[in-house]
Amino acid sequence: MAVKALTVLVTGGAGYIGSHASKALARAGHKVVVFDNLVAGHRDAVKYGDFVEGDITDTAAVRAALSRYRVDAVMHFAAYLDVGESVREPVKYYRNNVGGAMGVLDAMAAQSVQLFVFSSTCATYGEHSEMPILETHLQRPINSYGESKLAVERALPHVERAHAIRSVTLRYFNAAGADPDCESGEGHAPEIHVIPRAIEATSGGPGLQVFGDDYPTPDGTCQRDYIHVSDLADAHVMALDSLSRSSRSAVYNLGTGRPHSVREVIAAVEEVSGRAVPWTLAPRRPGDPAVLYASAQKAEAELGWKPRFPALPAIVRTAWAWHQAHPRGYRT
Repeated sequence: MAVKALTVLVTGGAGYIGSHASKALARAGHKVVVFDNLVAGHRDAVKYGDFVEGDITDTAAVRAALSRYRVDAVMHFAAYLDVGESVREPVKYYRNNVGGAMGVLDAMAAQSVQLFVFSSTCATYGEHSEMPILETHLQRPINSYGESKLAVERALPHVERAHAIRSVTLRYFNAAGADPDCESGEGHAPEIHVIPRAIEATSGGPGLQVFGDDYPTPDGTCQRDYIHVSDLADAHVMALDSLSRSSRSAVYNLGTGRPHSVREVIAAVEEVSGRAVPWTLAPRRPGDPAVLYASAQKAEAELGWKPRFPALPAIVRTAWAWHQAHPRGYRT
């Protein structure tokens, strides 16, 4: 059955994942309206749909955008996401990630917009010895980034009961890679993710820091589930389509189910680039679990979603291509 074309407000749509989701939405026939304050996003990343500059903590501005464009659904990406910073500045994370999300939901209730796709995170799970992680695993965040996302998750059933706003929550693991067409990629300043930092290190940038080599993993470095950003974008569109057809809210993990260590990431970058990755060992960071990887069987069974880029070298290859085409990110 064909899915009705919707007008979708994408908060944080000038950011890394939001910009890829905007492209996926447009390609699926939906109308995109990007809402972003450009604190971390980039105006040049907005290549699909209309753009509204605004802050999610400004409920009146969100409500005005919903009204002006007659929005049918919201995809909510706008959030602070640096785990280390969240440990140092928890109030900042609660104020923006929780307060901002509540402002968006408040505006949606006022405008009778009833479809909400929420960008959540594996950081809500915290430390677990049993892997892979299922959606039913206990959520025990060990940093305020994860806590701020979990606070929103916990609010959603109450918001649904009060305002009939149905939601799909997507808990994804480590977003990585870049648009295969090189239209969008990572442009954080400073860069916080290991793959682009390793790539920068091959090209004369700062040497990569490896935070701890004494974790209970085969090579002592943290293991993560790296999921291609375009695969994440596809999942958001599938989640929206499912939500528009169904009356049921849902939660899904998004990952490949294949953990890779920091040392394996370094090896993959060296393989793809043909260059050495200069790196130094640094102390563990507060709030970093040793191992995190997902079971995404529920998303495959219920949404029909399956990663198109499941292998780490394929993910790195797209990130490398973006870096080669845009050595200064969105500044070129």
